[in-house]
Amino acid sequence: MFRKNTEKPRTPGPGGAGTVSAAGIAGVFRDCYDFELRKLRLGGEGLEVALAFVDGLVSGGDISEQVIRPLTEARRFPAGTTAQGAMESMLSGSVYAYTAKKRQNLEEAVDDILNGYCAVIFDGEGVAVTFEVKTDQRRSVEAPKEEKVVKGSKDAFVETMKTNTSLVRRKLHNPHLKIRDFSVGEKSKTALTLIYIEGFTNPEMVEEAAKRISAIECEGALNSGIIESGLVDNPRSPFPQVLHTERVDKFCLNLLEGRFGVLVDGIPFGFLAPGTFSQFLKVPEDHTQHFLVASALTLLRYFSVALTLLAPAFYVAVAMYHQEMIPTRLMLSMIEAKQQVPFPTAMEALMMLLAFELLQEAGIRLPSPIGETVSIIGALIVGQSAVEASVVSPVVVVVIALAGIAGYTMPNQDLGAALRICRFILVLMAIALGMFGISLGCALLVYHLAGLESYGVPYMTPFAGSEGREFSRALLRRSFQVKRDREPALRTGPGGEAKL
Repeated sequence: MFRKNTEKPRTPGPGGAGTVSAAGIAGVFRDCYDFELRKLRLGGEGLEVALAFVDGLVSGGDISEQVIRPLTEARRFPAGTTAQGAMESMLSGSVYAYTAKKRQNLEEAVDDILNGYCAVIFDGEGVAVTFEVKTDQRRSVEAPKEEKVVKGSKDAFVETMKTNTSLVRRKLHNPHLKIRDFSVGEKSKTALTLIYIEGFTNPEMVEEAAKRISAIECEGALNSGIIESGLVDNPRSPFPQVLHTERVDKFCLNLLEGRFGVLVDGIPFGFLAPGTFSQFLKVPEDHTQHFLVASALTLLRYFSVALTLLAPAFYVAVAMYHQEMIPTRLMLSMIEAKQQVPFPTAMEALMMLLAFELLQEAGIRLPSPIGETVSIIGALIVGQSAVEASVVSPVVVVVIALAGIAGYTMPNQDLGAALRICRFILVLMAIALGMFGISLGCALLVYHLAGLESYGVPYMTPFAGSEGREFSRALLRRSFQVKRDREPALRTGPGGEAKL
C-alpha cells in the first residue's frame, strides 16, 4: 500500500564532525563578512572564552544584555572559576538566555550559529555552550491573501517556523499534538516539521511520511515543489496529491480529520496529506454554513468540474460530428453566426482556449493594477472585436468563457491547473473521434484517478475504496446534530475508531 523508501544517512555539514574550537568555527565561516568572533574573559578577568555569532541572524541588544553582561560580571564568575564550573553555571541559569545547549560537535555548533544562536567557546575543552538570541525581524502574522476568508480565522502562516507552529498550538490545545523536526537540503539545511495528533493519526502513515522526508535529496529546499515531490506517491500525475494552505484554521481542521501536516521554514503555507479528490473541493466555510447551503455549494463545485472539463469538448464534438443533437432553432442561429467565420470549429475552439490561457497567465505574472487592466482588455475589447471581425463565432466565445468561469470555482488552484490540461486533451480527442473520443478520454481519466493512492488511501475516496457506502460524504455535509466521524480510510485503532 505504501511506497517503499529507504532512509538515507544525512551527510555531515560544512563543519565536519570534529571538536569545537574558535579556530575551527572561524575556518568554517572564513570570507563571511557577517560572522563575528569576539574574545571575552569570564568575570572580567578570569578564563578567556570566544563568543561567535552571525550578525543579522541574532539580536545585538539580546546578546549584550542576556549573554555578554552576565558573562563579564565577577559575582557570577569569580576568579579561579574552571571551565567545567563555568559551563555548569551557564547551563544552570547564570546567563539570561532562555535556551542553552552544550555542544561538543563542530557541526552541531555551526548549525546552531546558523539558526540564530551565539556560541560561547571553551578552546581548551573542545566544548561550546550556545544560547538562542534570534532577531525579531520577521513578517508579522496577517490575514490570508491567496485564500479568501468569509467566516473563519484571519491569521495566516508566515515564513518563520516557530511562529507557524505556535499558531497551530494556539488552535489545538492538545498534549497529543506532536511536532517532529527534520533538516532538508544538503546546502540549505532547511528546517522542516512533521505535525500530527498521536493516537489519532494513522501511525503507519506518519512513519511513511518521516521516511519520505528523510529520503529527500536536494541541494536546497527553498520552494514547495521539492518538498511536494518528495511527499507524493505519484509525482508524474498532474493532479495534486498534497493539499497546501496558508490558512491556519484549514490546516488544523485537516489534522482533526486524521491527516498529518508539514511546515517548512521559509515557506508561508503548510502541506497536508493524504490528499483525496474530494478534499480538494472542500473549503473551511462548509463547516460554518447551514448544512443545506454547504451541501448545495459542494454539489455546485462538482458540477463546475464537469462543466470546465466537458463543455468545450462537447461543443466541438456536436458541431463537427453530431449536428442532429442540436435543436433546429439553435442550429440555424449557429449557422448564421458562422457563415462569415473563415476558420473551422476545431481551430476556433483551440484558438480561444489558447487565448484564454495567455490572458490568464498575463494577469497572474503582471503587477496587480496592470494585470487587472490586461484581463479587462482581453475579455471585453479583444473578445468583442474578434466576434465583430468574424474571426470567431459568438457561440465559441460563450462556451470557452463558461468553461473558464467554472474552472475558477475550484478551491484549489493545483486542481484547476490539472483540469485545464485535461480540458485541452479532451478537446483534441473530440476533434479526432467526436463523442467516442470524449467517452474514451473520460474513461482514461477515471482509470488514472482510480489508480492513484496517497499513503494507502485511494485518491477517489469516498467514491472508491468503500464500495460506495460513503458516497454521500463527499457530496453532502451532514447536520451537526448527527454524530460526526472521520472518513473510514483515515481511522485508526481497533474497529476503525481513533481515541484521543
